[in-house]
Amino acid sequence: MNLLEITDLKTYFPTQDGIVRAVDTIDLSIRERETLGLIGETGCGKTVLGLTILRLLHPTTTVEGTIIYRGSNLLKITEAEMRRIRGEEIAMILQNPTTSLNPVMRVGEQIAEVIRLHQGLSRKDAKEKAIEILDSVRIPSPSGRVNEYPHEFSGGMKQRVMIAIGLACDPALIIADEPTKGLDVTIKSQIVTLLEEVTEDTAMLLITHDLGVARALCDRIALMYAGELVEYATTREIFENPLHPYTRGFLGSLPSNGLVPIPGMSPSLINLPDGCRFHPRCDHAKAICQKKHPELIEVEAGHFVRCFHA
Repeated sequence: MNLLEITDLKTYFPTQDGIVRAVDTIDLSIRERETLGLIGETGCGKTVLGLTILRLLHPTTTVEGTIIYRGSNLLKITEAEMRRIRGEEIAMILQNPTTSLNPVMRVGEQIAEVIRLHQGLSRKDAKEKAIEILDSVRIPSPSGRVNEYPHEFSGGMKQRVMIAIGLACDPALIIADEPTKGLDVTIKSQIVTLLEEVTEDTAMLLITHDLGVARALCDRIALMYAGELVEYATTREIFENPLHPYTRGFLGSLPSNGLVPIPGMSPSLINLPDGCRFHPRCDHAKAICQKKHPELIEVEAGHFVRCFHA
């Protein structure tokens, strides 16, 4: 059963240079207790998709389509209803905890604030629950560290605090935006293990450019390029039978596969190329790729790809 279902979603930003088509006609679903990886290069629209789900965008942003969560279209409900859902039912773990955490609030207060807002607990009870959550994300001596400030935590411990804030109200869905970005290999491995444990009974949308992390955590993976999905399948299928040239190029850039970069750069989301958006960087591009935009089609059961040559 789908917990969240996105259909024909568009998120456009007006700028002086033109319209930025950050999310362009996305169809995506997340099942109960599933971890779905959203993978792509920096600037492809991954984070904007997460922010669109939670309606955390500037009022001038144009959003079209539907985002159905447990029978309700999140784009149509009132702001008061959306505030209730944010944090309580759908939580977001933001990237870069150094800038996301409030530097002048104790970490316990930042966790307790979410608990008090959504669960109505007293300050004392909310603090006790904050200590329990810090303990669950393996912060040592949580009853003492709950009173410390973010600058007193290492990078890995700050990321654990961000995860704790996301878990504060036992949400049904967590949107984790680059949760391992900037961490060294050892700390990254610890965070991956922690996320695997804490999301055992929770669905997660994992936004990342790290295929190694996605492989370890995800049930399915969706590849995003220039604002749209180009491939979408089980994690096993993506790694064992990649069909889109972008997916194969992404896999080829892994250290274990020779660190072969994809040539060229992603296109501007204001001036997108005609035809297939990947064709200027694709070794297999033909005349049709330059003229016609391919649809996302199901080539095998549960395996979708946007390519004329798949």
